Amino acid sequence: MTVNLAQLRAFLAVVDEGGFSAAAPALGISQSAVSHAIAALERSVGSPVLHRTKQPQLTTFGTRLIEHARAAVGAASAIDVLVAENASQPTGTIRLAAPATVCQGLLPALLTRWRGDFPGIKIRVFEGEDHEIVEWLNERTIDAAVLVDPEGHDGVEIGADEFHALVRRDHPLAAEDVIDIPDLDDDPFLLSDGGCERHIRDLYRRTTSRLRPTHRVREGATLIAMVQAGIGVSIVPGLMQAMIDNRVALVPLKQKLKRRLVLTGPASGSWHPAVTALVDATRSRV
Repeated sequence: MTVNLAQLRAFLAVVDEGGFSAAAPALGISQSAVSHAIAALERSVGSPVLHRTKQPQLTTFGTRLIEHARAAVGAASAIDVLVAENASQPTGTIRLAAPATVCQGLLPALLTRWRGDFPGIKIRVFEGEDHEIVEWLNERTIDAAVLVDPEGHDGVEIGADEFHALVRRDHPLAAEDVIDIPDLDDDPFLLSDGGCERHIRDLYRRTTSRLRPTHRVREGATLIAMVQAGIGVSIVPGLMQAMIDNRVALVPLKQKLKRRLVLTGPASGSWHPAVTALVDATRSRV
């Protein structure tokens, strides 16, 4: 069977317009072409679909066929609309910055999804500390960013993670369900000099303990390696799970604190159209 959309459109036009001559201008073709299309349809389906009277009438088979013809033509029209919309999607290269934990814990899945949804958009990723990313965005060195607990920025929340204690797997506290921050006082504390410091200080203010870091570490990988070596313990975001192996453990804290991760563009001025598209698409999924 070789039924095609042109035949189905001709069939519907004859029925809806009330005849072959009326269908021709509606389709933008000659009356002869309409007749040929209907004849070809009838050959394809192996049965008449219209009684050739002054005002053509549906045959019994035609009555059954017309519902499916409308569905097929309607679906094809919907596909045409989607294709047109897709052709007008934004294109270009955008520079996106995010903290290391987000780059490893969230961005891989997001980049894969965006690549499928927006094939015309190329994304260049820049990894940085929280304060660096804010500066880059304000200076428009980048087009978009994942900011931690931002204020005054439009955007969409793409995640929220809770802070955990990071201890070596054979540490006595590694098997606990939760860790009270004062229980970490017996170990040297490794403090990240990145954006998490303000959150850690906030956590300590909720306890009777004082934050006395033995070591200050900038890179997350270095922090993990030092904990693996038994040099000390730390407090890190839950997204760091993507960066660790079974030599260390993340244990929930008794003191709860979450950080919000927001995909956004610059706080002032217009956004790159591709950034707006990514934010809107992510918001609709959320």
